[in-house]
Amino acid sequence: MMGFILRILLTGGCGFIGSAVVRFAIKNLGYEVINVDKMTYAASKDALEDVLLHPNHTLLTLDICDSESIRAAFAKYQPDAVMHLAAESHVDRSIDGPCAFVQTNVNGTFVMLEAAREYFATLVGEKRERFRFHHISTDEVFGALADEDPPFNEQTPYDPRSPYSASKAASDHLARAWMHTYGLPIIVSNTTNNYGKWQFPEKLIPLMIINGINEAPLPIYGGGTNTRDWLFVDDHAEALLKIITHGIPGQTYCIGARQPRKNLDVVKTICAVLDQKLPSPNGARERLITYVKDRPGHDHRYEIDPSFAENALHWKAAHDFERGLTVTIEWYLNNCEWWERIRSQTYGGQRLGTIA
Repeated sequence: MMGFILRILLTGGCGFIGSAVVRFAIKNLGYEVINVDKMTYAASKDALEDVLLHPNHTLLTLDICDSESIRAAFAKYQPDAVMHLAAESHVDRSIDGPCAFVQTNVNGTFVMLEAAREYFATLVGEKRERFRFHHISTDEVFGALADEDPPFNEQTPYDPRSPYSASKAASDHLARAWMHTYGLPIIVSNTTNNYGKWQFPEKLIPLMIINGINEAPLPIYGGGTNTRDWLFVDDHAEALLKIITHGIPGQTYCIGARQPRKNLDVVKTICAVLDQKLPSPNGARERLITYVKDRPGHDHRYEIDPSFAENALHWKAAHDFERGLTVTIEWYLNNCEWWERIRSQTYGGQRLGTIA
């Protein structure tokens, strides 16, 4: 698949992870990206930075559930590969309103698979041989781990626990079924929690950074013992693009960084870095930590064993958690205008209620 300019049709390219993939694909690899994004509340053109107007980038404001428009995009742009990242992804929102998650994550994936199948049937020769449909998913489809359990890997059975993870599990199963039934060359990857710049401010790390900057309460579910495995988003973007060129159809790749942390420890680390970089006359920010009632069905622990992906893709996450978190905090400190505008547009200036 090398030796030419790879053209990728990528969904959700104005979201947090998608925009990181678009930036990496164009700036680091010289690929061409056809970026399909509905531009929902969590999408931001700003996150594309200097590639927004790059000649290798085309932004199509489309809903992945609009089958006619998606089929037209395949026919017009003739991609070499698909990277399907578009999804509703916030657990709390899925609990409050699961319908949107089923519509986007299940029906939207079905539309993408059918459009890709129709397009794939027209391909011949080398273009057909190199075509891939890469479906990007989450480790939450595997359910929850106890403290003594080994991390998730490519053989872990599915056991989703929330409307979000159930909708993603359904989309994973659809993708694999389209390979086994129709021969569409599918690759699935599952990843753990991502963090980094341009992340929507309702997610744990940006929310705690922003509240810490503003010296607002830092609310944590339960006792803060829930554990997540944290992956710097640029490392994830590199891995996803490795999958397009090195991945084998029918294979699953679990992408992680071996960086598990309890939620309380994550928040305390954020407090310590902010205290160093933006000292408060009111004292250390750990005073802002508060504990609130746990959310329904809160999974205790997620963690991925990325050994297979590291070996197969010749890839390994470059950022350890403390270094990546410091880079992320510095970015939010230097980009207050962006997240203040996003919060104002989305929530009318109200403080966010999302918690760890």
